[in-house]
Amino acid sequence: MKKKVKSPADKFIMPLNMDGLRGRMLHMPPSGSKKRQILLVYGHHCSLERMYGLAAYLSKYGTVTMPDLPGFGGMDTFYSIGEKPTLDNMADYLAAFVKLRYKRRRVTIAGMSFGFLVVTRMLQRHPEVAKKVDLVVSIVGFAHHEDFKFKRKNYWALRSTGTIFSHKLPARFVRHVILQAPLIRLAYRIVEKSHSKLKDADKLEVKRRVDFEIKLWQCNDVQTYMYTGTQMLTVDLCNQRVPSNVYHIAVANDRYFNNDVVEQHLKVIYEKVTVVPTTMQAHAPSVIADAKEAEQFIPAKIRRVLSKA
Repeated sequence: MKKKVKSPADKFIMPLNMDGLRGRMLHMPPSGSKKRQILLVYGHHCSLERMYGLAAYLSKYGTVTMPDLPGFGGMDTFYSIGEKPTLDNMADYLAAFVKLRYKRRRVTIAGMSFGFLVVTRMLQRHPEVAKKVDLVVSIVGFAHHEDFKFKRKNYWALRSTGTIFSHKLPARFVRHVILQAPLIRLAYRIVEKSHSKLKDADKLEVKRRVDFEIKLWQCNDVQTYMYTGTQMLTVDLCNQRVPSNVYHIAVANDRYFNNDVVEQHLKVIYEKVTVVPTTMQAHAPSVIADAKEAEQFIPAKIRRVLSKA
């Protein structure tokens, strides 16, 4: 029997049971002298292990807690309790986690991409939670479907695909037929020289990244992934204000978002928006990024803000 290789994240991961849903959360004590309570919310194609490097870096500034989202990272889905993975349900789940975990304590929230979308919707729906938040950080986040810079034909192709495979039977076909390890490996081999996640890596590094990609594709529930994908392509959160300031980390050549449009929409929602460019060239750190690589994703200005009491 092949021995399971332990992840560095394993020693910080514990069970999470909420509202009949079983998952996990990462809880990492501070590695420095700072005492912030930091809630890290991961993005769409993600897991606790993928974001471990970023969590490890942020632990310099305080205790980092990162929960699974229903249907992601191997957690039970909303479908398992007769609900759909709507943005409102994701937001309510996150609000319940904040109330349970932090009680009377203040909390800094950092949301990455889709995770920031969930954070924003939570702050809109739960003003009592917004009052507990001392700092909001958007890591390549967004708030409106027009923030995407897909060509029209690509947008409709993605939206149509998401709609079809957000149904139970097509999603099962994808999970049990398409998302088999040999097929995933073959797909990445075909695009290896041009894919943003692989083109800068040598053969050994490519293998490590693809091996991890296989785990990501297989641990995230397909039906949830597709349903939330269509929500991202149709979302509009600009009809409700949030009485908070936000620091928004923007990648100059983000493959997904138009940074100027993102900023405009965030300004409609938040009291004050401070855009902080990062020198990173990708939408996210690599799937196997350690703390040193993840550090490059957090600009010096954000570090200074996190360093303050």
